[in-house]
Amino acid sequence: MSYPQATNTPQPEQPKDNRKIVYGVLIAALIGTWGYIFYDKSQTRQAVTQLETRINNVDSARSAVQQEFTVVSAKADSLTQNNIQLQGTLAERGSEIQKLKSNISSILKKKNATQAELAQAKQMIGELNGKMDGLVAELEKVKGENQQLTTEKTQLTADKQTLQENLDKTSTEKKQIEDLASTLHASNIGITALKIGSSGKEKVTTTAKRTNAMRVSFVLDPNRITTTGTKDIYVCVTAPDGKVISDGGSSFDTREEGSKSFTSKVSVNYEQNKVTPVSFDIKQTDKYQVGDYKIEIYNNGFKIGEGVKKLKKGGLFS
Repeated sequence: MSYPQATNTPQPEQPKDNRKIVYGVLIAALIGTWGYIFYDKSQTRQAVTQLETRINNVDSARSAVQQEFTVVSAKADSLTQNNIQLQGTLAERGSEIQKLKSNISSILKKKNATQAELAQAKQMIGELNGKMDGLVAELEKVKGENQQLTTEKTQLTADKQTLQENLDKTSTEKKQIEDLASTLHASNIGITALKIGSSGKEKVTTTAKRTNAMRVSFVLDPNRITTTGTKDIYVCVTAPDGKVISDGGSSFDTREEGSKSFTSKVSVNYEQNKVTPVSFDIKQTDKYQVGDYKIEIYNNGFKIGEGVKKLKKGGLFS
């Protein structure tokens, strides 16, 4: 049996199939792309998370700073409003506090304030607290000084009032002394009973029935206090029946006896520190009574002299 013999006839080459390679490349590329996308998304998510964390941290820091600022701002407003009349150094402290408050507020109003700015605001809040504590201390010191001054003023006022009262009392006493010292004094008082005829002829008498006038004479002693000028002298004559001889019921005020009726008012031209003689007559329409006639002399409301004249009954031919 014979077998066909193999021939070595060359076969035509088949074209290579590159699709597997292409597919492999595409698949590898696709896998790489997906991997990159997954990686990129992961990085993006991480970045977003970090950004959100930063935002949350900033917001949290802003909120904390804002809360702290709200408290210190209210405290600053209360401090400055309650002490609105600050002056000098205290006024400068108040201005510094308001300036710091304004700067902090400007930072917190920024929507995109950075952590550095918030840190600066927090630092300024600490500074603001320090300045307010200093102002409070100064105010307490001033308050204490004012209380001390008020106490001293009250004491000085009381002392002034006491001194004024003493001065007024001394002035009053001085006026009283000067008033008393300026009062004139009468001496050498003489009282003479007279019978004055129709012709004007005078005759001294001692009997009541013959008397129709009394002559009072005295001298005003020298006085260095009393000034030169017209001085009013009041003379009161009291009859034996106890009634003051008075024409029309005229009266004057005395220093010790109240209001008193007087018989005569004599105006005397007095010269300072000189002896001044005074003489005048007292007449009455009624008959003179038997007994003692009391004559009292007054100046400046004080009694400055007195005397008594006794009139006798007299005989048939007296």
